Amino acid sequence: MADSTGEMKRPSRGIYLLPNLFTTSALFAGFYSIILAYNGDYRSAAIAILVAMILDGFDGRVARMTNTTTAFGAEYDSMADMISFGMAPSFLVYTWSLSSLTEAHYGQLGWVICFVYTACCGLRLARFNVAVGTADKRFFQGLACPSAAAILASFVWVMSDMGKSGPDLVVITGVMTLFSGIAMVSTLTYYSFKDLGTNKKVPFAMLLGLLLLFVVTAVDPPKMILIAAVLYGLSGPGYFLFRWYRKRGRNTRGVK
Repeated sequence: MADSTGEMKRPSRGIYLLPNLFTTSALFAGFYSIILAYNGDYRSAAIAILVAMILDGFDGRVARMTNTTTAFGAEYDSMADMISFGMAPSFLVYTWSLSSLTEAHYGQLGWVICFVYTACCGLRLARFNVAVGTADKRFFQGLACPSAAAILASFVWVMSDMGKSGPDLVVITGVMTLFSGIAMVSTLTYYSFKDLGTNKKVPFAMLLGLLLLFVVTAVDPPKMILIAAVLYGLSGPGYFLFRWYRKRGRNTRGVK
């Protein structure tokens, strides 16, 4: 492209520091979670994943607020998400619980389940990147990767605080891992909450509800995060069943 003097401008090779700093911090938290899980500190490893989730929520918003959104930042964010919400949670649940399946003579079922979750995370990120600019921003198609990771991480956190052993919960851990993975690549509809915090007015009841949510969460963070993550994960199937039931009711009334 030529400038006002007729000289050709070279494309900028620089990157914006602030949003990519948040992305790097989220990546570090996910990487550190793997190190903690390897050393057997499962509670701290779970918390590190949730910290990565919080940091990941800032990078995109900061980029949009400062008008520093770039293709490089989007790709870097996906790479970081693959580590923080794909590899880290699967490694956590494997070392904490699912590795016991091998010891119980179930072959390699434990790491296969974890691989399915990790692969689903990668597919979810690829599909999201392709759909950017065309999908409705108010909704996600499939469970978002940070939300899936929050289900597994908060579950490990709560169970660790309760003194529960991972091998004793291997069945429920395997089911939750598979559900979280499959939900990411499903076509289920999830509300994205991206329209919150905009200039649009919200009902006073919603503001009061959000305040109550923060207060309740502060009382017992791990359990409330787990409850919120699981309810959000189930909201997709719940909304699907609601639409199916309503459509079935309309068809029934039409036949009559």
